[in-house]
Amino acid sequence: MNKNEDNLPYYQLPEYSKEFTAGTVAARMVDALGFRYYWSTYCLTPKDLAYKVNEEGKSSEETINHIYSLSKTIVNSTLKQPNIKEKEELTYTELRSKTLHNLKIAADILRTSDDISQFQIISADREIPFWNQINGPIADSIWHCGQLAVYRRSTGNPMNPKVNHFLGKVRG
Repeated sequence: MNKNEDNLPYYQLPEYSKEFTAGTVAARMVDALGFRYYWSTYCLTPKDLAYKVNEEGKSSEETINHIYSLSKTIVNSTLKQPNIKEKEELTYTELRSKTLHNLKIAADILRTSDDISQFQIISADREIPFWNQINGPIADSIWHCGQLAVYRRSTGNPMNPKVNHFLGKVRG
């Protein structure tokens, strides 16, 4: 692991909560996303980042940028802030770090919440219930992590085979 990785969350999943509540379950979903994102984006090369299945598709880097925007929607709802579309020019390293930190902030807030219905997606003209967070940004991001795993395999840079998604740990 390189120096930049030392301060990033989700090398492993955090210990699971002792109680099952809406907040702890939602937090675990976001934690699982963070773990999958960490490893599907770990040590990507310029070749990996440029890869796309065809000309109409998004490259891995564009997909990572999309997941970042979804992570902002997730964290903004837990911070009760509106989503504002802003153009940011971030490097792969910055995108990865900001995405992982957004997910960690959101999961930590959810984990301690007794009522997750308060965490609506706030857009310019409406508020959307937390339910849409699950089938929208969270599920979409998990889907895209799977795409990134396949893309990197296609470029000859498969994910670390010691990553155990079921346990949320890396075998030693």
